[in-house]
Amino acid sequence: MADNAIHSAASQPQKEFDVNEKHTWQSDASSGSLDHAVERGTTHQLSRQLKSRHLQMIAIGGTIGTGLFIGSGTALANAGPAGALIAYAFVGTLVYSVMVSLGEMCAFLPVTGAFTAYASRFVDPSLGFSMGWIYWWAWASCYALELTASGIIIQYWRPDLSQAIFIGCFWIVITALNFLPVRFYGEIEFYFALIKVITVLGFMIFAICIDAGAGQQGYLGFETWRNPGAFAPYLVDGGRSTSLAKFVGFWSVLIQAGFSYSGTELVAVAAGETYNPRKTIPSAIRKTFFRIIFFFVFTIFFIGLLVPYDNEQLRAGGDDATASPLVIAAKLAGVKTLPGLINAVLLCTVLSAANSNVYSASRILVGLAGEGFAPKFFQLTKGEVPVYAVGFTSLFGLLGFMNVSSAGSVAFNWLIQISGVAGFIAWACILVSHLAFMKILENRGISRDTLPYKAMLQPWFTYYGLFFWVLIIFTQGFTAFIPWDTSAFFIAYISLILFAVLYIGHKAIVRPRFVRPSEADIDSGRKEIDEAVFEEPVPTTFFGKFWSWLS
Repeated sequence: MADNAIHSAASQPQKEFDVNEKHTWQSDASSGSLDHAVERGTTHQLSRQLKSRHLQMIAIGGTIGTGLFIGSGTALANAGPAGALIAYAFVGTLVYSVMVSLGEMCAFLPVTGAFTAYASRFVDPSLGFSMGWIYWWAWASCYALELTASGIIIQYWRPDLSQAIFIGCFWIVITALNFLPVRFYGEIEFYFALIKVITVLGFMIFAICIDAGAGQQGYLGFETWRNPGAFAPYLVDGGRSTSLAKFVGFWSVLIQAGFSYSGTELVAVAAGETYNPRKTIPSAIRKTFFRIIFFFVFTIFFIGLLVPYDNEQLRAGGDDATASPLVIAAKLAGVKTLPGLINAVLLCTVLSAANSNVYSASRILVGLAGEGFAPKFFQLTKGEVPVYAVGFTSLFGLLGFMNVSSAGSVAFNWLIQISGVAGFIAWACILVSHLAFMKILENRGISRDTLPYKAMLQPWFTYYGLFFWVLIIFTQGFTAFIPWDTSAFFIAYISLILFAVLYIGHKAIVRPRFVRPSEADIDSGRKEIDEAVFEEPVPTTFFGKFWSWLS
C-alpha cells in the first residue's frame, strides 16, 4: 500500500513552483474538499523565508544550550578534563558524520520534516513512521521541560513566585510567536543564538585571562590536569583511579556529549522553508558544524583548566546558574558578579530552546502528514504557517504544569524520559537512510559528483557513525546495571522500547514492503526546486556585507 502511494506521488505531474506564491487554508477550503485543500496546502507550500544567516544561527543556537552551560559540569566531574575533552571531540566526529550524510540528502531533496521523509521513501515506511513520531514526541515534550526550566531559573531572583506563573506566561508568548510567519522565528532565533555565541566567546577570553594569572588563584596553567588529574574515575572499582574506572567515566561522557550536541539536525528540519536550499544548506553544513565543534571543544577545554574535577559544586546539581561550571570557575577566581549574568543567559537559552521545540516538532508533524503517517489536516497552512500542527504541538507545553505538584512531577518525569535517546535514534536512522540513498543513486545512474553537496569519505564515514551511534544507544543506560536498578533501566531504555513498539506495530498493521532502490521516490519535492529561480540580493548595509563575508 505504501509502495503504491509512492509510485502515485512520483508519477503525478509537478506544477511550476513559485517561492513567492502564498497558499492559505481559507482559499483551499473554499473548494469544499479537505483533500483538495491538503493537496494544495502541502509541505511544498510552506514559505521559503529562512536565509543563510538564519539557518546557520538556528543550527548553532539549537545546539549551544543547557547541555553546554550546565551539563558540561557533570561531564568534567565524571571523566576529568582530558576525558571530557576527548569525549566531546570524538562525539563531534560522530555528529559530523550525521550532518554530512543529512546534508547530501537535504540539498538534493529539501522537504519539510526531511529525515522522516527520507527514511520512509528510501528505506522503509515503518522506519519513517516510528522515527518520526518518537522524534516529534521528544521535541513536543521538551517544550514543557523548557517552560518548567524557565520558572526554575527565574526563581533564582524571585524564589517567592510560583513556577506556574512563568510556565503560563511563556507558553502564551512562545506559542503565539510560532503562529507568525517563519521569518519571525528565524529572526528571534538569530538574536537568541547571538547572545549565546557572545557569552561563550566572552567566557573563553575570561578563561584565558584567569588561567594566565588574572584571578585570585594566580597562574594556573595545566594545574588541574596534574592535581587532581587529567582523567577521573567513575562508578567502578570503589572510586580508585584504575584504567577501567577512567574508561567508564569517558564512556559516560560520550552520552552526555551526545545530548549536548542534540539540535544540530535542525538545519534539515528547516530545509522545507529555506530560501535557495541548494546553496544555503551545503554552506550551513560545511561551516556551521565546525563552529559548533569550536565552541564545544574549546569551552570544555577552558572549563577543565579552571575547575578541578573533584570540585563539590560540580556534583551539587541544579538548573540555575549555581550549577554552571562557568559560574563555578568565576567563583574560584574571585569574580562574584557572574552568576546573575549567566542566569540571564540561561533564561534566553531555555526560551530559545522552547521556541525551537515548537517549530521543529510542528514541522516534523507536517512531514509525517505528508507521508501519510498523521492526519492530513496537519499539512494545512494559514498565512504560510501550519497552524494545526503548531496548535497541536503547543498543547503539550501545558504538561509543564504537572511539575507544580509533587504527584504530577513523577508522571511528568516518566513522560520526559521517552524523549531521552530519541535524538540518537534519529541520527542512526539518518545514517541508515543515507546508505539507502547512495544505493538509489547508483541504481538510477546518478553520480554523486553531480549532487549539490557531496558528503566526504563515503560510504565509510556513514558506517563509522552508524556503528558508534548504535553502540551508544544500546549502552547509554549502563549505569542501571551497576548495580541493577529496574527503574533506572526503563528510564534509560524506554525510548528504544517505544521505538521498537511503533516500528513493529506499524509493520504488523500496515505491512509495507522495504523500499527497493528502483522504486524509491526521489522526485516528489525535488523538481520544484530544480525549476525555481532564486535571486540572491546583494547586501548594501555594513552588517549585511559583514555577514555575507562571514558566512
